Amino acid sequence: MTTGVRRRMGVEERRGQLISVALELFSRRSPEDVSIDEIAAAAGISRPLVYHYFPGKQSLYEAALRRAADELAARFEEPHEGPLGARLLRVMGRFFSFVDEHGPGFSALMRGGPAAGSSRANAMIDEVRRAAYEQIVKHLGVAEPPARLELVVRSWVSLAESTALIWLEGRRIPRAELELQLVHDFAALVAVSAAYDEEMAQIAVRMLAGEPTDGPFGDLVGRLARLVPPPRW
Repeated sequence: MTTGVRRRMGVEERRGQLISVALELFSRRSPEDVSIDEIAAAAGISRPLVYHYFPGKQSLYEAALRRAADELAARFEEPHEGPLGARLLRVMGRFFSFVDEHGPGFSALMRGGPAAGSSRANAMIDEVRRAAYEQIVKHLGVAEPPARLELVVRSWVSLAESTALIWLEGRRIPRAELELQLVHDFAALVAVSAAYDEEMAQIAVRMLAGEPTDGPFGDLVGRLARLVPPPRW
């Protein structure tokens, strides 16, 4: 019979382990409800050793927040190939996968959690929103977004965020339906803005060019057409 020997970790490796453990616990419960003692136990080390690597729960929370923010921002990256509607639908699928996997952690990330009011936490949240905005603008192929397009994309990013937070409260709507609906919401926001502005109209035409009838945007057109009453002769 052999006796297990605990491997000694380097500083960065141990810090990484503690961040992973904290993020996992924060993903299952609100960060306010997770104690340093629980994090230490899950990592297999003592409470004082946690404080050796992080001054307190706030600094550990912000480190976990940093990792979550980087991962969430990466979910918006998508190859610029194929119809835009399908690309956005894949992005929404990855976004909601993150939300689904990290429910309480996602809520804490977007609402501030125990770091509410922290300039670092707020900066990380803004980074995620900025990354999402920049990715969408790149997919539209617009080098210098006009004011109306910036309004549309930022509004849509906020809508996706708030939709996910509400969905987490009870998951009362099938996730796949919400992912598709958010893609439809993006098309609708662009279309309404295009009705008011010629530059946005040109962007909308380019956006819809080559979209297949069986894609997300074509699906929206079909759904809207069913709402229009037949003409009376």
